[in-house]
Amino acid sequence: MKLLPVLLLLAATAQAHYKFPRLILSSTPEPSDWLSVRKTKTTNSRDNGGVSDVSSPDMRCFGGSTPGRAVATIAAGETLGFVVSAGIMHFGPCQFYMARVPEGERVESWAGEGQVWFKVGSLSAKDGGGQALKGDEATWPAYHKTQVSFTIPLSLPSGDYLVRVESIALHLAQNPGGAQFYISCAQVRVTGGGSGTPSPLVAFPGAYKANDPGLIWPNSPPRTSYTAPGPAVWVG
Repeated sequence: MKLLPVLLLLAATAQAHYKFPRLILSSTPEPSDWLSVRKTKTTNSRDNGGVSDVSSPDMRCFGGSTPGRAVATIAAGETLGFVVSAGIMHFGPCQFYMARVPEGERVESWAGEGQVWFKVGSLSAKDGGGQALKGDEATWPAYHKTQVSFTIPLSLPSGDYLVRVESIALHLAQNPGGAQFYISCAQVRVTGGGSGTPSPLVAFPGAYKANDPGLIWPNSPPRTSYTAPGPAVWVG
């Protein structure tokens, strides 16, 4: 008689997972999934699962080696976002990285390996004013959202880029290795850019360690402050 509650719990847990299958270009979603967004592994694209091993190559684009069917074009200074299938169902930060495609490479086939990624946005915990931070919508601006976005820096040089979105779920992150990552990479062409030099550059995997403070959410004592993992946001 105990089997049914267990099955219901497992089903609810599976439904709480999510993916980022579609871009939003200046408030307009693309017409279909996996168009300019590279299709992730079936554990995510089909089953909405996450990555938990920060040393896995899946930390880069979640196995998104299959080229997207298009390259999205957007101007520097405009808003670029992702549709969240089922919504972000776990509290934690949502962050955005970009990597410029080298000369002679094609964005559709470039893997984004090495120290080429820079952070361009972070939706992280709001300051608790010395009070204990909670796992709720008031603390985490991306929690329960069905769309997340950032602004392309005006000084970003024109060119082709991979754009990486990650949602870091902290609900099981009481110990190292408990954080879950939901990741997608999109193929984007930036126009009308400037002459900035994005920095610092990091690699995926490699940018995070399992015991980074931003990947741990202890039950006790409660946290009163939080800093998301990874480098500072480059604002141009």
